[in-house]
Amino acid sequence: MRGFIYVLTALAVFGLAFWAYRENYATQQALRETKTLQRQIGDAQAKLAVLRAEWAYLNRPERLMELAEINFDRLGLLPLRPDQFGRVDEVSYPAEPLLPITNPVDISSMSEESDP
Repeated sequence: MRGFIYVLTALAVFGLAFWAYRENYATQQALRETKTLQRQIGDAQAKLAVLRAEWAYLNRPERLMELAEINFDRLGLLPLRPDQFGRVDEVSYPAEPLLPITNPVDISSMSEESDP
């Protein structure tokens, strides 16, 4: 009986060692994937910072004004006037939609049953 317990304990130790070995390699793989993803996120953030800087550079007011003056005839742009703006009370907001009736109750059959 004692030998059976020793064999069973040895098998349990081997099983746990195999499980720990697999978990170790799975953890290392997850850490490698995490580092790769973090590197990709850093690269994407750097690209985004460059794109934001380029956008800010291209949207400088003096550059846009120069482009508007160069293309004035072709675009037909005119300066803004105060009468081109509307007031808030002139804005027509859409009407709120009515809620759908999901469980209708037929009251006509109820009233017939209650009449003597």
